Amino acid sequence: MKLLLVLGSDKTYNLISLYVRPLGFELIRYHNAIKAMDNLDEADPSGIIISAQDFPRHWKTIVQFVRNERAKDVCPIIILKGDNFPLEETSKAFYLGVSGIVAESLDNASEVDRLQGILSRYMPVEEKRRTRRYHTENWQRINFVFANPKDQTIITGEVKTISSGGLSFLPDYSNVMKDIMLNMELTECSLRAGDSILSPVCRLARTGRIVSMQFLSFQDKEQEILDEYLESLPLEELKYKENAEISSRL
Repeated sequence: MKLLLVLGSDKTYNLISLYVRPLGFELIRYHNAIKAMDNLDEADPSGIIISAQDFPRHWKTIVQFVRNERAKDVCPIIILKGDNFPLEETSKAFYLGVSGIVAESLDNASEVDRLQGILSRYMPVEEKRRTRRYHTENWQRINFVFANPKDQTIITGEVKTISSGGLSFLPDYSNVMKDIMLNMELTECSLRAGDSILSPVCRLARTGRIVSMQFLSFQDKEQEILDEYLESLPLEELKYKENAEISSRL
């Protein structure tokens, strides 16, 4: 799969390369917006990333040009924004057919999650989606509890990361894990993902201060529910931040 990058900054290119090459993309970079449009058919990318910070007067033109030839579900376009990217520009971007907007600095886990999540949502990377982890935040409403198989004690804690295939978990009290052995199957688990309460069967895959759980199975269509919720997180985070910014102005 080819990913077309319209970037001026070498630092940004190196960051993008670090986070998307493991997903199996071949990177094609252009420093010139016009050349990128001229060579679109030749490059035939599976996705495009454009720096609005480097090309503030050209990114809209590129998006319109691409969308005249390639639909959103065929070729996702990600805009990298700088510090000065108002909500009005965000609205214009999505109206023109942009698939997502990510902070160019990529200086925290949620921005990296958003970048990878957009690519995973639009491209055939099923196995990569299963292993890609999302760092959790309070607004996501992700919680996990399970019962100790030996004495039925309910173990609570904080979900640190989650993927389609499992999660990492910091127990509220470290001593509650002493009777739970590596690879032990846990059948009484409850996972909250947004508005849904799921009942996975889990396996303790790694011990330590933060433990890892592998999802072995779900009831009915619960796996699909989890996958759809995880794929929605990048857009939901954008909405959350937009609402928070609006509230701060009131």
